[in-house]
Amino acid sequence: MSGLDGGSGLMSGLRAETVNNGFLNDVGVVASGAGAAAGVPFAGMLQMMVQQTSALDQKASQAVTGLLNGSGVEIHDAMIATQKADMAFELALQVRNKAVGAYQQMMGMQF
Repeated sequence: MSGLDGGSGLMSGLRAETVNNGFLNDVGVVASGAGAAAGVPFAGMLQMMVQQTSALDQKASQAVTGLLNGSGVEIHDAMIATQKADMAFELALQVRNKAVGAYQQMMGMQF
């Protein structure tokens, strides 16, 4: 790891293309190439995160339904889909909590 030297710190890696890599690609919601290259505003990132969280929840629901119906879904696939949806929801909840906390802190400032 290069740490914070050379401008390659933790925050410089948080772009739309980084968010779309990993387990969120399973959802099928991927940002366009132009939006990822130009950078996505904060509101766009929140909207994309909500869409991805919703898609993961739907995928987990389908997997559990398929498991209960006996339509060939393995239990480990259903559990993995459920855990992915849970992790995405927890991340969205924490981002919301931080945004609300920042807003409340700014509203408490005196000018």
